[in-house]
Amino acid sequence: MPRRPLPSLDEARAILAARRTRPPHRPPPPAGRALNAYLKDMDARFGQGADALAARWREVVGPQIAQRTEPVKLTRGRSGGPSSLEIRVAGPAAAIIQHQAHEILSRVNLFLGPEAVQKLRIVQGPLRRPAAASTPRRAVAPLDAAAEAELAEGLSGAPEGRLKDALLKLGRGVMTRGSTRNGGG
Repeated sequence: MPRRPLPSLDEARAILAARRTRPPHRPPPPAGRALNAYLKDMDARFGQGADALAARWREVVGPQIAQRTEPVKLTRGRSGGPSSLEIRVAGPAAAIIQHQAHEILSRVNLFLGPEAVQKLRIVQGPLRRPAAASTPRRAVAPLDAAAEAELAEGLSGAPEGRLKDALLKLGRGVMTRGSTRNGGG
């Protein structure tokens, strides 16, 4: 069988222009879109779960209780048995939280759904989140014009850029703290 000669570049363009090609393969849809209906069904059937509770714990139980506690895990009861919520309590506040267990359960059930949790298990131990994150920072009053001018004059020799901006920020902080300690001004 004799070999057939390859088409020239112009002939190849003409052949490809005359023939219809298959459309490119489409990638599958994102997994989130495919699972969205399934997740909504599972959420409706089994409730929101411990992750949603942990994310909104402060709103659910209130700031005083949330400051001393955090949810650890939500355990579903087997074959219709009672489900329980395990919470970690910081230090000696466990006795106080034990007395507020009924209130905590009612608030959690209001969030997760009726009768979602029947028992509360309290475990004493350190909280995993830092306690300082829950306290709001006080707003610091800005410097007056004279102090700002003094700071700018002191840094006039520094080259413009991120270093000078950082030094200005540091100087403002130091001068602000110094003026509040000295009685303002």
